[in-house]
Amino acid sequence: MRIPAGGAGNIIGSGIFVSPKGVLENAGSVGLALIVWIVTGLITAVGALCYAELGVTIPKSGGDYSYVKDIFGGLAGFLRLWIAVLVIYPTNQAVIALTFSNYVLQPLFPTCFPPDSGLRLLAAICLLLLTWVNCSSVRWATRVQDVFTAGKLLALALIIIMGVVQICKGEYFWLEPKNAFENFQEPDIGLIALAFLQGSFAYGGWNFLNYVTEELVDPYKNLPRAIFISIPLVTFVYVFANIAYVTAMSPQELLASNAVAVTFGEKLLGVMAWIMPISVALSTFGGVNGSLFTSSRLFFAGAREGHLPSVLAMIHVKRCTPIPALLFTCISTLLMLVTSDMYTLINYVGFINYLFYGVTVAGQIVLRWKKPNMPRPIKISLLFPIIYLLFWAFLLVFSLWSEPVVCGIGLAIMLTGVPVYFLGVYWQHKPKCFNDFIELLTLVSQKLCVVVYPEVEGTSGTKEINEDVEEQRQPIYQDTLSKDKDSVEQPQP
Repeated sequence: MRIPAGGAGNIIGSGIFVSPKGVLENAGSVGLALIVWIVTGLITAVGALCYAELGVTIPKSGGDYSYVKDIFGGLAGFLRLWIAVLVIYPTNQAVIALTFSNYVLQPLFPTCFPPDSGLRLLAAICLLLLTWVNCSSVRWATRVQDVFTAGKLLALALIIIMGVVQICKGEYFWLEPKNAFENFQEPDIGLIALAFLQGSFAYGGWNFLNYVTEELVDPYKNLPRAIFISIPLVTFVYVFANIAYVTAMSPQELLASNAVAVTFGEKLLGVMAWIMPISVALSTFGGVNGSLFTSSRLFFAGAREGHLPSVLAMIHVKRCTPIPALLFTCISTLLMLVTSDMYTLINYVGFINYLFYGVTVAGQIVLRWKKPNMPRPIKISLLFPIIYLLFWAFLLVFSLWSEPVVCGIGLAIMLTGVPVYFLGVYWQHKPKCFNDFIELLTLVSQKLCVVVYPEVEGTSGTKEINEDVEEQRQPIYQDTLSKDKDSVEQPQP
């Protein structure tokens, strides 16, 4: 698997078309908003370097889930997986789908915001259609991704080029220092923390390569190279896109729009303004597809470790698509569409994401202390994780202070995973009736979805079940800890 070029592609997504409003709204001035975008890029680079060391020290696919599980134990790893399955993936997909709806419907409602019910309905249709595509064919899903990726590149290129033209024409009133730092609301440290959460959503995807470490070609060389190429490039694109926005719009105009790129296009592109909503709609449509396409990797890693029901790692017998995982993700995302407030959803998922980013980076320091002689093909200065954790503490404390309900709900959902872990994973010797019920449920799910465990080519030319996949045959009720306890036998159904 080759990566450096793909690193930027995984980060640059739909967030840049929705986050600018949230960042500016919370930052309180154009100048501070641009600083937030730059600092978020720098912190993302620091976090990516920390993850690079962990990625080659613990070379497992599954990303921070695998690292947290190996360093802090099964419960911490399970909570990371639990919150990813119930909150992070569904919320990310809901935000992207709602962005798609906004950019499709906004041109149809030029003098007002589109109705909430229409936004949610169109987002649900987008999600159901792409779930069907991903369930039907891996080839279709990859073709959709290739075609629609061009949308975001076209939109961003247009925005930046038009911004440069505006600056050359002398349209940079809001970039002059005296105007850029003119506050339109009272500065508040809690709101600035929320501005960073909004900005971090646009940088989401920076840790994607850690989810496929086992598939990388020469990760010791390519993982750092991807970081050094992609994150500065993405930061440059995002900062200049935001500069372009304020060359055509005042802060008040930007905040009054739920589709900033559409408003930007209407002001500068004239009769060609239709290009912008179509380009962004294509980008966001591809974003939902990409998120669905990659979510099955985490399900597979979790089921392999015994932390998720094994059926979620199964694939269709002919199409080789992970139908159960896709259906589960689709249903959980539809539940997130009870609201059309994208910015609340971004605060919600951003807080939880950063919580576990910090736990993972803290794990890097713990691993250095517990296993100082462990081989580390990439070894960075401990100053980097310390800087990241200081920023992490600031972000979590003041975000919780500013949005206690939104962030508190995320924490509460995470903590519901504790009893689930002890009842579903840690408790080994459950009643036979419970085991029989789980086996029956798995069998029924297999028959309904026509799915089996994935197979790999054996050395003899016939297909054999891989040892890692074989472990998935142990359902969630059988504790993964028993793998390390040879003296304990699993109960026979």
